[in-house]
Amino acid sequence: MLLDLLEEVERQREESVTKREFNELKEIVRELAQRVNELAEAQKRTEQRVEELAEAQRRTEQRVEELAEAQRRTEEEIRKLAQGQRWLRQEVGGLARSVAYALENEAFRRLPEFLRTKGIEVLERMVRREVAGEEINLFGRARRDGEELLLVGEAVLRLDDTSKLRRLKEKAALVETELGEKVLPVLVTHFAVRRLLERAERAGVMVVQSFEW
Repeated sequence: MLLDLLEEVERQREESVTKREFNELKEIVRELAQRVNELAEAQKRTEQRVEELAEAQRRTEQRVEELAEAQRRTEEEIRKLAQGQRWLRQEVGGLARSVAYALENEAFRRLPEFLRTKGIEVLERMVRREVAGEEINLFGRARRDGEELLLVGEAVLRLDDTSKLRRLKEKAALVETELGEKVLPVLVTHFAVRRLLERAERAGVMVVQSFEW
């Protein structure tokens, strides 16, 4: 009888420990399940964030493509504009040359008579001539106060830049050196600014404006 009682006590003790451990195990399982749920939720949020970032990247790539296309169009417009500007410069340059040649041709006809009113006689037909590699717009032989001179002329549309006056003086000096004769520099123009007219006079350059003949 006592032995049976001891066995019953031992059995109840073992069952009690088993239940306690089981309860502890259930608590651990609940905590693990909660942690798994939290991790799953965090993963969902991460995946959602990744999708948002991927969408933002797609929008960025699309915007970059749009900007690249806009840049290509802009570059094409700039290329067309540059091409048109080159064409315009060529046209303007061609027109300027045409007007300059027209001024030269008019000078060939009108200048001798005008110079005569200034006491200068043109002794031979004026021509264009090259001297030591330089083109002389107006070249001829003239006489002033009984002295023969070589007329060296340049035609410019406007005398508004000292470089044009300097260029004529350089050509006149070149002719004088190469041909060994005294030179009369003449600059023919449609219009000359006053300060350059005064400067030309001091430099011994005769300036003839087209409205004068």
